[in-house]
Amino acid sequence: MAFPLSDSLLGSRRALGHGHVLPGHLEAACLHAGSGPAPSSAPVGFRQRGYHARRPMRRGRRGLLQTVPIGSRHRAGCPARFEGENAMILPVGPLPRRVWKIRRPISDRNPSRSPGLGVLGLLVGFVLATTGCGDEGGGAKTQTAAPAPAAPSKGAAPPAARAVTGKPSLPDDLPRALVLGLSAFAEREPGAEGMPVPLPAELEFVVRRGGEWVVTKLTDPDSNVFHKAMAYETPDGSIGLLTAGGSKAMVKLWKKEGGKLVSRTLWEKDFGGRFSRIRDMEVGDIDGDGSNVIVVATHDQGVVAVIRPKNGDYEVEEIDAEKDTFVHEIELGDVDGDGIVEIYATPSEPNRLDGSPQSGRVVRYVPGKGEGRVVVADLGDRHAKEILVHDIDGNGTDELYVVVEGQKNPEGPGLLHRTEVWRYEADTPPDQGVVIAELDDRLGRFLTPGDLDGDGKKEIVAALFQKGVWWLRPGSDPTKPWRKKAIDRRSSSFEHAAIATDLDGDGLQELYVASDNDKALRRYVWNGRRLVKDEIYKREDNRSILTWNIMPIPVGLVPDEP
Repeated sequence: MAFPLSDSLLGSRRALGHGHVLPGHLEAACLHAGSGPAPSSAPVGFRQRGYHARRPMRRGRRGLLQTVPIGSRHRAGCPARFEGENAMILPVGPLPRRVWKIRRPISDRNPSRSPGLGVLGLLVGFVLATTGCGDEGGGAKTQTAAPAPAAPSKGAAPPAARAVTGKPSLPDDLPRALVLGLSAFAEREPGAEGMPVPLPAELEFVVRRGGEWVVTKLTDPDSNVFHKAMAYETPDGSIGLLTAGGSKAMVKLWKKEGGKLVSRTLWEKDFGGRFSRIRDMEVGDIDGDGSNVIVVATHDQGVVAVIRPKNGDYEVEEIDAEKDTFVHEIELGDVDGDGIVEIYATPSEPNRLDGSPQSGRVVRYVPGKGEGRVVVADLGDRHAKEILVHDIDGNGTDELYVVVEGQKNPEGPGLLHRTEVWRYEADTPPDQGVVIAELDDRLGRFLTPGDLDGDGKKEIVAALFQKGVWWLRPGSDPTKPWRKKAIDRRSSSFEHAAIATDLDGDGLQELYVASDNDKALRRYVWNGRRLVKDEIYKREDNRSILTWNIMPIPVGLVPDEP
């Protein structure tokens, strides 16, 4: 995804601290807290069937790891919990066979996860394989959900360890907010069959006020999905909210009047195919004249268009079209380093949800040089729904990163190809993208550049369909495979929207992720040693929601409470 330079998104180099626990099965270990001499048998570390201490504690570093003899009980010198990411390890009385019980914090338990995945599959099929028409007419409606307090610390650390494991402080009020573009579906009655019923397109505004996270909603009956919403500076210098809607395909500009957002339609069109959607948009100076041109991708006739401000109005130019083609993504950047902004897009065959081959490519347009479509990444019988154009290696020139989706094995269970990230420079042949990461999932829909630990080195955060959120870190040679590290293995969503941005203005970015399978928006903040997870809010209603995008906006664009 492309973002303003003032909000550039970088990545992190370290995630796990001393005594960090990873998912799996743990046996025969506890933390000796220092009440009495440490046992001489304390190991440097442990590893048993998948659980292990990433960096085991040593003498003088808050305790030791201690083996637990068969049949022993929890001892006074060993605290009842071991701090790790999303986990507490509790002894359960006598320990036959040295087994411990693993208990997650209540907020991480999700008894509806498995059924939710089934509903998600149905929603995905509906959104991507069928049409959905919103109600006609009427204006946008806003409502404010009950204020959502900042989530309490999960498995709070002992006081002596707070400097390492505690969450950094958060101001009571923040100057910037988040806006989430959603598609919402009506709650299904027990035993109901058929496709989910789409509701009007919806935005969620998340702002911190008075020490609480407050969520305000806006709905628009003209469409049934907001694929994107973002701040946009108009020629007169004012800031509005730009939205991309689907079924109807509409680009709208919203201005705040009397505490409410009032829209103006910049472009609306029926493309004549099965679907009419504005699927993505980016803003940049593609003409080199200082103007903020809007570039949009659409379904399903392959239309790529630019919307230029002109004489107080907006003028639309369709620069490409291709029958029965989905264009999923737009990116802007300067990969060849000539100072002229290029447009990158991801046309493919219509979506296939069964994992069968779906051919696609990445193409480039350069309006500033009068250059039309050029294929820069030939993906064969595979395709991409997500690309990133950004200078990750720090050489002053952007690179193109392509998430090439996986494919199911046609001859049995499993994947024929896993999801991969391919890297392209200006001189990379279209069929020779460099694989920098292989990810154990079939889909990956978000690449976010960021510097979450503030070390000045850029990396990428990849959000996958079912297998979590990951850091991708280049080495000294960015054309070699990058290192991977899990940020949150449990987070999951079809789109899995994510963004790194500095809402609190402390100079260090935070990561915000919508885990739709958990109905949660989460915040990950670097505390000097690792990322600390904080749940901003959790949706309490039983509607099904898909979050398509998250963007930072000025607080002044958030609708007032009714």
